Amino acid sequence: MSKKLEGNGRWESSRMMLPQHKEALIARQNPEPEVKQVQKPTEEEHEMILNSILLPMMLTMIERNGKEFEVSTNMLRRYYIAATQILMNRIHAEMVKNKNELKARKIRVFEDIRPDEDLHYKYLCRGYEYPFSVMRDVVKSRISIKLGEYVKTLLHQMRE
Repeated sequence: MSKKLEGNGRWESSRMMLPQHKEALIARQNPEPEVKQVQKPTEEEHEMILNSILLPMMLTMIERNGKEFEVSTNMLRRYYIAATQILMNRIHAEMVKNKNELKARKIRVFEDIRPDEDLHYKYLCRGYEYPFSVMRDVVKSRISIKLGEYVKTLLHQMRE
C-alpha cells in the first residue's frame, strides 16, 4: 500500500472539495468582525449624564455658601448651616446613585476642555464616544430649578 492511502492519507490525496465546504473553511480561517448595533443613549440616560455634570457643581456652590455662613454674624447662621448640610447630604446621595446607575449602564463622562463659553464633555456609552455640550446659561437655570426642588422637598418633609 502506498503512503497516501495509509491512515487518513486516502482523504488527503483527494483534491475535490464542495464549494460550500470551501466557503465554510475560509470563513473559519478568516472570521469577519461582528458589526455592533449602535444603541444610542435614551432620554433618561441623557438626563443622567447632565445630572453627573450638574450635581458636583451644585455641591460645590452649596459648600461655598455654607462656609460663608460659618464666618457670618447672622443670628440665623446656625440654621442656615444645618440646612446647608442637609442639602449637601441629599445632593451627595443623589450623585452616588446617579454614578452607580451610569456605571451599570456602561456610560462614562469625561470633561473636554475647549476655549469658549460653553461646557464641553464627552461620554462613552456602551463603547461609543459622543460629544456633549452645555451652555453656561442652561447650567445656571438647571441648577436653579434643581436647587428649588431640593428646598421644596426639604420644606415639605419639615412640615410632616
